[in-house]
Amino acid sequence: MVQHSPDASSLAEVLDRILDKGIVVDVWARISLVGIEILTVESRVVVASVDTYLHYAEEMAKIEQASIGVAPGVPA
Repeated sequence: MVQHSPDASSLAEVLDRILDKGIVVDVWARISLVGIEILTVESRVVVASVDTYLHYAEEMAKIEQASIGVAPGVPA
């Protein structure tokens, strides 16, 4: 007999939460041999709704502009 707890979430609820909040997987790896860089891998995977992703993209653009010293609203 299978018992369900009152806190059990359905797959639809889990997907709704993931799409609402979003998940970001950011990977950065570098392979070097004797001080010589052989391979660099940078990857960013975003799982979110379109609205959440657009908000995330705006914030990432602000961070990237700040890191290169560009004033907000001024094209690079």
